[in-house]
Amino acid sequence: MFLPGVMMSENTTEEPHVFPVGRRPGEILFATLTMVIALALLAAIFWQTTWLPGKRLAAQPRFWPGLSLLGVVIFGFLHAMSRLRVTRTPGRWIEATVWVRSLEFICWYMLYVWAIPVVGYLSATVLFCSALAFRLGYRGRMIGWAALFGLCVVLFFKTAMNVKIPGGAIYEFAPESLRYILLRYF
Repeated sequence: MFLPGVMMSENTTEEPHVFPVGRRPGEILFATLTMVIALALLAAIFWQTTWLPGKRLAAQPRFWPGLSLLGVVIFGFLHAMSRLRVTRTPGRWIEATVWVRSLEFICWYMLYVWAIPVVGYLSATVLFCSALAFRLGYRGRMIGWAALFGLCVVLFFKTAMNVKIPGGAIYEFAPESLRYILLRYF
């Protein structure tokens, strides 16, 4: 930012930072992985979708997903080609390990989805929010706030919005009058 009367340092340039000069770590790796996944999905589209006779091209089930995947491949390729001549910044595999480490949170979500039919939406959500807060390094009162957040999420979706979420198997052990309340509101 330029302020009148203030000298700009020699490190500051007037160039916009939107178009970086150097190649970011993992940029080509990301473009390549994106293109490979898009090509695999594009190859599978013919046996994953059908062709509906008598429908226009734009109304076919595979047209828009196929066009989108083709766009991912084309623009990923153009991006990779435009960045190949640029000086590479080291750290590609360090960046890739960050991506792999982030897959842990997909596992957390899958565990949460698996737990809902077993222990119920209320228990799973409160436990999930508390455990994830603990995993992220929060301690003490913040775990309580995370549990309260989970309770509010359940009350909002299940009670206020009346979203139909299957009850947990553990609810079968509750007394008849409490079981209805648990299934309906929690």
